Amino acid sequence: MARTLEWKVRLYLFEEEGTTKARMTVDTGATVLTGRGAARCNPCDADVPEIGDELAAGRAMDDLAHQFLSAAERDIAGVERAAAG
Repeated sequence: MARTLEWKVRLYLFEEEGTTKARMTVDTGATVLTGRGAARCNPCDADVPEIGDELAAGRAMDDLAHQFLSAAERDIAGVERAAAG
């Protein structure tokens, strides 16, 4: 069975007082998940905003990855329970 889906992904980056925050949403059509991440510039380091963006975005993606994996594990357990019952 072939199928094609489109999930909409949005990434929002905010910077305030040396901290970059990221919020990433994934809309699957059935649900919306939101991941969050942050990065703080060490006062001893050069202020390179792109690095903060990359770190915060990567951490938001990591947060979403964990949420997707947890959802899949719950769904698998539900299917297994239904098959056993």
